[in-house]
Amino acid sequence: MMKLGIVQRSCGPDRDANIAGHAEMIRDCARQGAELIVLQELHNSLYFCQTEDPALFDLAEPIPGPSTETFGALARELGVVLVLSLFERRMAGLYHNTAVVLERDGSMAGKYRKMHIPDDPAYYEKFYFTPGDLGFAPIDTSVGRLGVLVCWDQWYPEAARLMALAGAELLIYPTAIGWESSDSAPEKARQRDAWITVQRAHAIANGLPVVSVNRTGFEPDPSGVTGGIQFWGSSFVAGPQGEMLLEAPTDKEAALVVEIDLARSETVRRMWPFFRDRRIDTFGDLTKRGIERPAFCPAADCCR
Repeated sequence: MMKLGIVQRSCGPDRDANIAGHAEMIRDCARQGAELIVLQELHNSLYFCQTEDPALFDLAEPIPGPSTETFGALARELGVVLVLSLFERRMAGLYHNTAVVLERDGSMAGKYRKMHIPDDPAYYEKFYFTPGDLGFAPIDTSVGRLGVLVCWDQWYPEAARLMALAGAELLIYPTAIGWESSDSAPEKARQRDAWITVQRAHAIANGLPVVSVNRTGFEPDPSGVTGGIQFWGSSFVAGPQGEMLLEAPTDKEAALVVEIDLARSETVRRMWPFFRDRRIDTFGDLTKRGIERPAFCPAADCCR
């Protein structure tokens, strides 16, 4: 059994205030007994990708760097494992959206660079982030082997499956997603439900718990092109059959803790042996961008 904490929070323009607020909520989770605590995507700042502004690259930092030092000291003080989400400056002109895992002693257990980068109205991430080059490799920690992915990765079953095949014991998604103001109420409901459903499906298909931690609150679009984003919160933890173990509200900050039985994955996979029955000999086309097949010929004899 392992106690997991999630920190769902709204962010403002003051970096120091954001870090201090997250630190206090981390402490709250630790007081509740959390051993592993997960933060949301790009938690040190506003979600700056609503607009394309070269000056915003100044928000980036090296890894290791100031944030790993600050949060590392906190992890060491509290004796917890932390999952951070940072804007990484790798070198001049090369930046990543990077998740970092810190061990109980404050050291860096590993990092993951976001592989799938969106480029849509209000989510102009391709302007800022180079796609990850570290692959889908779980990170070993004192609380288990963590399959850490980031936000847009959560829509891709291939990413979840590759983490599972590499031995991940749970899937973790720091996230920043919400509603654009012009969407209708029914469309907003469909989007949020799809977001939850696809991740619960990853839990079921892989027989693993899934942890998704989203930000909440409204953030305006500095360019004025859109009406800004209302982040829908709704952070959750699902078990290996997709069962909901923990749900956060849509519109409130939350520091919540839930107990996860990591051993249940073995039991579930014995009942539902999806890995045993995979037809890996037929999956080669998954590496193609698209599959082109000859048109169907009704006079089959002419092709013999």
